[in-house]
Amino acid sequence: MNIICLEKVDSTNTYAKTNIEKLADKTIIHTLRQTNGHGRLQRTWIDIGGENLFLSIVLKPSNEYKEVYSNLTQYLSVVLVKLLKEYDINAQIKWPNDVLIDGKKVAGILSESVIQGNNFKGMVIGIGININTDKKDLEKVTDKDATSLSVELNKTVDLKTFLAQLTEGFFSKYDEFLEKGFDYIKKDYINSACFLDKEVCVQMFNEKKSGIAKSVTGKGELVISDSEKEFVLSIGDIL
Repeated sequence: MNIICLEKVDSTNTYAKTNIEKLADKTIIHTLRQTNGHGRLQRTWIDIGGENLFLSIVLKPSNEYKEVYSNLTQYLSVVLVKLLKEYDINAQIKWPNDVLIDGKKVAGILSESVIQGNNFKGMVIGIGININTDKKDLEKVTDKDATSLSVELNKTVDLKTFLAQLTEGFFSKYDEFLEKGFDYIKKDYINSACFLDKEVCVQMFNEKKSGIAKSVTGKGELVISDSEKEFVLSIGDIL
């Protein structure tokens, strides 16, 4: 595992994708300042100050794209939830991969693939985690509730230690996950889910679907039902 630390960058995912040809498999791109971070469905990830964690993981597991790769963000969300338990924090997952603490967002995850022609060059898993943001800076996030580890624990968290724990946790079961797929983490994912059996509204680019979140399939898809029928959603965000 190779770690590249950048003092400041527009986006660790953009940096990783731009340089993916020369970056080795399992390279970690880490920065303290991210000026143009982005999340799922073209949302922005706001750098709200403090000593927070912005990183991207470069993965080159094969020369062709496989379906299981789409579930790597959910795998990372489970890894993060387990790590937070070591800090005595009971976190939850909002489909597909947002990590919350008591309903407040602490982390967002984004996966992007790099394909040139018919060639799969690799993928980049990006994650932003509010580690040491104080309450005043959290108030700058006006569109949704947010929190940080330092606020929840009422103390500063060592960033280097947390980075090491997260990346080691990710790679400790990474190969097994690729072999067995979403079913390998489904039980842990469901146990941490905060959305099941609730009325949800899912944004899918320019379309929305509403209904009761009934279950998660063996491929990590969300099953929702309204008064007429069930829908199986493979992409989107619960609003």
